[in-house]
Amino acid sequence: MKVLLGIGGSDDSLTALEQTIDRAREAGDDLTVGIIDNPAAELSRDALEARVREMLDEAGVDATVRHLEGDPGSALVDLSEDGHFDKIVLGGGETSPMGKIRIGSIAEFVLLNSHVTVSLVR
Repeated sequence: MKVLLGIGGSDDSLTALEQTIDRAREAGDDLTVGIIDNPAAELSRDALEARVREMLDEAGVDATVRHLEGDPGSALVDLSEDGHFDKIVLGGGETSPMGKIRIGSIAEFVLLNSHVTVSLVR
């Protein structure tokens, strides 16, 4: 399966990275990590890329790492269509005190506009 992981440096996206790497190793997925701009993230894009490459190396997974420019949601959807990906994976989704899932604007855009399967990792 050809998988695109969108990552912006939040704790949720790092959790998604870890789980997606594990799945790629077990299932033999063709993984591409798309680093997007997330102003709320604590890590810079360069620090995030270093962390991604370190985790990929530790797991022994060969993946493409790309920096995506422009609106993060649009960039992910466009890349998924242009690159003929089977699935987009995103970290996200917090549970409210009432038990409902709240998702961020990037994940919402991707969910509403993607023509491929979208998985949210919580």
